[in-house]
Amino acid sequence: MAGLNTDDNERDAGVVDEIFGYVTSTPPKSFFLFAGAGSGKTRTLVGVLRKATGIGPKGVLGPNTAVDDPDLSFARQLRARAQTIRVITYTKNAALVITGRLGINDLTQVATIHSFCWDLIAGFDDDIREALLALNAVALEKARIAASGRRGGKPTDKDVETIAGLEAKAAGYAAAQEFKYSPDRKRLGDGALSHPQVLAVAAWLLKEKPTLRRILRDQHPVILIDESQDTMKGVLDVLLETVAEDPSRLMLGLLGDHRQRIYMDGHADLPSLVPKGWATPKLEMNHRSQRRIVDLINEIWDSDLEGRTQSKKAVRQHPRKEKSGGLVRVFIGSTTASPEEKLRREGLCESAMSDATGIEGWQPGNHGHKVLALEHRLVARRGDFLHAFDALALLDPDSVKPDATGETTGPAVAQGLLKEVMDLADCIDDLGLAPDVQVTDVLHRYGRLTELPVDTDARVQLLKTYHQAINDFVAACGNPSAIVREVVAPILQSGLFELDRRLVAAFNDTRPVPEAPRPRQPESEEDRIARGWHGLFSSPWAQLRRFKTYLSGKSHLATHQVVKGSEFQHVMVVMDDEDAGGTLFAYDRLFGAPLGKSDIENVEAQKETSIDRTLRLLYVTCSRAEESLALVLWARDADQALAYASKSKWFSPDEVQPIPE
Repeated sequence: MAGLNTDDNERDAGVVDEIFGYVTSTPPKSFFLFAGAGSGKTRTLVGVLRKATGIGPKGVLGPNTAVDDPDLSFARQLRARAQTIRVITYTKNAALVITGRLGINDLTQVATIHSFCWDLIAGFDDDIREALLALNAVALEKARIAASGRRGGKPTDKDVETIAGLEAKAAGYAAAQEFKYSPDRKRLGDGALSHPQVLAVAAWLLKEKPTLRRILRDQHPVILIDESQDTMKGVLDVLLETVAEDPSRLMLGLLGDHRQRIYMDGHADLPSLVPKGWATPKLEMNHRSQRRIVDLINEIWDSDLEGRTQSKKAVRQHPRKEKSGGLVRVFIGSTTASPEEKLRREGLCESAMSDATGIEGWQPGNHGHKVLALEHRLVARRGDFLHAFDALALLDPDSVKPDATGETTGPAVAQGLLKEVMDLADCIDDLGLAPDVQVTDVLHRYGRLTELPVDTDARVQLLKTYHQAINDFVAACGNPSAIVREVVAPILQSGLFELDRRLVAAFNDTRPVPEAPRPRQPESEEDRIARGWHGLFSSPWAQLRRFKTYLSGKSHLATHQVVKGSEFQHVMVVMDDEDAGGTLFAYDRLFGAPLGKSDIENVEAQKETSIDRTLRLLYVTCSRAEESLALVLWARDADQALAYASKSKWFSPDEVQPIPE
């Protein structure tokens, strides 16, 4: 067993063989693998897949391979029955990493949870319709009950709108002849399914249709779920039920770390749901971080904090023998400082980290470290693209927030700006010139040179127009104070790219801009979008460029939630409840601030609290750091927080400092 080998770095050496034994035993044994941050979970998963599918030093097991090695019998069995091992990941990037390490392997299928669910149900249009109508009927019944319970028995305008919307959905589902979905982009039109709908429909059909469960077992006798702590409750529950129904024909392997659950779709306490009789192997190593950081995250999870309701059950991690150093600092100041003052003083924290570590990459403006903020607007403010971010958020709030799936691309109506126009801007070199070869490549990429006029004179004239537009565009990009309207004007006026008609109409709209609504005042969608377009076209072009960098994941800035699964040498975590303005997380309370009313009520009811959620998020952010870590807390009572931190088990007194002024 893995736990018997305690030779420092090799304490987890036997886990692959242990899990392989569960997969190939008769009957197979389902398991939950405890795998903390930096534990080598992906390496272990790939090792199990290679062993189970017969991949060894000599390559892939072929259909005619005659080898008496008993380790190959399971792979032969899969091939003979035309079966595959299903691996379900949370993100496309994770799927690519696994397939990249695994190599060519026709006995495994690796995909995201959304792709897995769609593969199960695609083409079963009548069943999909039945599921959608059933799920919608439940939502409609809840809405009607809520409306009937209003004071005086009179539903609110919102109730009427909600019920009408659900009734309209039911009619749409009933009329749709075919249902379509893409895991990679939003589909529109009749029968188009959203990401959440695909998960909900698959879960409903697996629960209600025995035939679908039989198909699943026949095709995939082994299902391994990565990041299982964030897997949608409904899908995971029905898979657990499917295994329990016939454990001899389906084995489920859950890999994950409940300490890193940051999305609300997952189960609050996954380890407690693991059925009796399941195996619970564990990875105890942390190969990523220096000892000081590993010690910190162990102490964070082992904390007895007021307001905590989640279990402390976990695997205590051990750093690699050679990683015996590491540096941690926590800086605490008053949240009453202005946003501009906070930015300036956070720069002083970076300088202090540079002095303490001797690393130039910690210097302000040097992107040798990663800065993590709680909320996207905080990142936008610190990254100096708040104007552009707020404008794009008005166009489509959900599309401007990068997430761990890496699938956020910005508002659909502004894709022309964020793709075609940005690609053209990327052609401009440090001298402010755009080489013809690169420009031509961009124009070919978007099909702008394939449908030129047949008439020679007309073609020459159009190319001259394009050329002048490109020159004007390059000149506008070179103006450091240029706004988006000035930069895109030559593109739109020349028709260089075929951009969204809504973008073109907004550019040409000369009507006055609607006023912003007062707090809690409703606003029409038309007014919101009009304000968004005006704000976008008046944004500094440089801000839109920085936003695109952030959206693509190439910025030195990120939110706390997005970085799960990533690692960086040096990390600064900015904790500012006041500026974030949310209610789900409360870093102040981890440093001794009093609990709120809802937390007190949730503690009494043994429900999840802001302490639970914030503690997990702090664990995730701290465990991203390999070498050094700075925590910057803007507290309501800085003196109290400083005193609390100095006495906590998390830090030694010399690691706790006031934010420099």
